[in-house]
Amino acid sequence: MRALVPTNDERFVQMAEVDEPSVADGQVLIEVEAFSINRGELTLLESGRPNWRPGQDVAGVVLDSPPDGPPTGARVVALADWEGWAERVAVPVERVAVLPDDLSTTQAAALPLAGVTALRLLRRAGSVLGERLLITGASGGVGHFLAQLATAAGASVTAVTRSTERGQRLEQLGATVVQRVEDAEGPFSVILESVAGEVFSAAMAKAARDALVLWFGHGSRQPITLTFSTRDYPGVNIEIFSYHYTPVARDEDLATLVRLVSNGQLDIEIGRQESWEHTSGVLADLRDRKIRGKAVLTVT
Repeated sequence: MRALVPTNDERFVQMAEVDEPSVADGQVLIEVEAFSINRGELTLLESGRPNWRPGQDVAGVVLDSPPDGPPTGARVVALADWEGWAERVAVPVERVAVLPDDLSTTQAAALPLAGVTALRLLRRAGSVLGERLLITGASGGVGHFLAQLATAAGASVTAVTRSTERGQRLEQLGATVVQRVEDAEGPFSVILESVAGEVFSAAMAKAARDALVLWFGHGSRQPITLTFSTRDYPGVNIEIFSYHYTPVARDEDLATLVRLVSNGQLDIEIGRQESWEHTSGVLADLRDRKIRGKAVLTVT
């Protein structure tokens, strides 16, 4: 079958013939119709990770399934371990959700990792009703989901983006948008930080007393340097939590996201949609931050 494999050069990936996926017990075999790109995959492609093929967010049609899985022919969205940028992929049944008729596989492919990350971050934050939230690096897929879910839960959301254009959709979703953390009107009881470097330090200066800081990304690829003082960081007992996606035994998060989208409670921001034959160019634009929201590639 065809798949995209790393080239370890400026092209990032190229089309190649690879072996069919090996389907283990408890896995669903999916014919992929669309997939989306996560920034972590771009980072791994640039680092030249050996013996690895990218691809976690996929949507398509079930070719084979275990007894407790979706029926053959069902349209599904899934969160694969890897190797999803291919014509077919095997995914654990607990990370597959059936799609309703009103949700296309192209839309659904943008949901998995970004949506699950947003959902779990807000669960970790607890009740945000009436709270002030700050989201950095907010113009990506996770940021758009966070802004919507937090606003719907009753929070006052401030989103930091690099430009006015990249923040337009976030404003429509109910967030206050600023271009620099320093311009955000704090203090904030919950900070959702995905840039690191100096942005992390600037966000910490906006923390309220007993704030919760959820760090879930490294968009700047700069190290975090943080010197505490009562003048710069007046909050006390600030809790900093580093989030990493971890699979769970029975995961209903994808099904929850699908239900929210189908009910009109969650919007999917797709900034670019192309044939997977153009994946190299889309990856370059994602690297250069020319894409707002999610980039989705269709398998043709």
